[in-house]
Amino acid sequence: MLRYNRPIKMKFGVYIQVPFCQTKCTYCNFHTGVVAQDRYEPYAAAVCREITQTAASRASEINDLNVDTIYFGGGTPSLLEPVALKRILGALNDRFGFERPVRQESPLVDGAEITLEADPETITQAKADAWLKAGFNRISLGAQSFSDQELQAAGRMHRRSDIFAADRTLREAGFRNISLDLIAGLPHQTRESWDESVAQLLLIRPEHLSIYMLEIDEGSRLGKESLAGGKRYSAAEIPADDSIAEFYDFACVRLADAGYEHYEISNWALPGMRSRHNLKYWRRQPYLGFGAGAHSFDGAKRWSNIHDPAQYTALVEQGVSPHEQIETVTVAQALEEELFLGLRQLEGIDLERIEREYHVSLAERIAPLAQHGLVELNGKRLRLATDRLTVSNEVFVELLG
Repeated sequence: MLRYNRPIKMKFGVYIQVPFCQTKCTYCNFHTGVVAQDRYEPYAAAVCREITQTAASRASEINDLNVDTIYFGGGTPSLLEPVALKRILGALNDRFGFERPVRQESPLVDGAEITLEADPETITQAKADAWLKAGFNRISLGAQSFSDQELQAAGRMHRRSDIFAADRTLREAGFRNISLDLIAGLPHQTRESWDESVAQLLLIRPEHLSIYMLEIDEGSRLGKESLAGGKRYSAAEIPADDSIAEFYDFACVRLADAGYEHYEISNWALPGMRSRHNLKYWRRQPYLGFGAGAHSFDGAKRWSNIHDPAQYTALVEQGVSPHEQIETVTVAQALEEELFLGLRQLEGIDLERIEREYHVSLAERIAPLAQHGLVELNGKRLRLATDRLTVSNEVFVELLG
């Protein structure tokens, strides 16, 4: 049952997973892959059908529910034909309903926030025009770097010039809310190349931006090679951890000087342009996921769909639920989520509310972290120390341990 553990007027987000790419980036640890284009249309049809099936199975619950954020992620959702993307939006509107934005000048207050992730080289004027007409009002542009050497080593298909071309195309189409991603720690990255990427980003001046520090784990080809001490995928050219932290800290200063608000560990925005959809995740608000590997949360339970897109499509076509890993969130788990998700936001958490709602006292956990300068407590507002954001995971381990 869709519900939320605090009394609010019910608004929920929708995430659409499109697990297809033109090529697999070396650092990627997502469940995505390269498939023949003739798989795209059946998959899009299956997503529409899953939306219909979900709405039918929850008919008694959705009368008072409305979608206020929609996010197409992946993968590379911009690979789907615009008509397929429009059809998915239509299915959502038919079954759940959302207020369609009508003015790009005020994308965050004028209707639902509707985001499409897009790789620079996939963007054409015809596509951009069609996306805007379909109802998308926010584009998340996967730039990752402005260095051609770094992009090539990472297996990206676009180059620096494609990022600028994509931005011009989107602006000419009428988009006024663009997010852009960078990765700190790519192979061959130096302080000079990172400074240049940040400088080029500021020339574009997107309304929103994300900076992620490279993750090294066995889930990606690059991570596995690096852990094994190998040299493939330029694994030996990954910057040192201290350098990556320095890149991040440098970006924090430059972006603040440029007028960006740092509101979450990896996210910045111009005033009024924060990602409404991603805020739902950090604030434990409800969202439904559709597509292979998509996750959902209703305030009490979490569940996900099977990851294999072919199996997902076949099950949905047969009228069989693709859900798996259904889990009821315990009180202890909910408390942990409140802490580590809430502390990802730079404004921190309302400690008084959490202690009251969960009937706990956290003073003994927090005291040693505060003494070591890892967290700051201002009244009952707890937040990570601003100079310790690069070691946030270590802080979370100590807090939750």
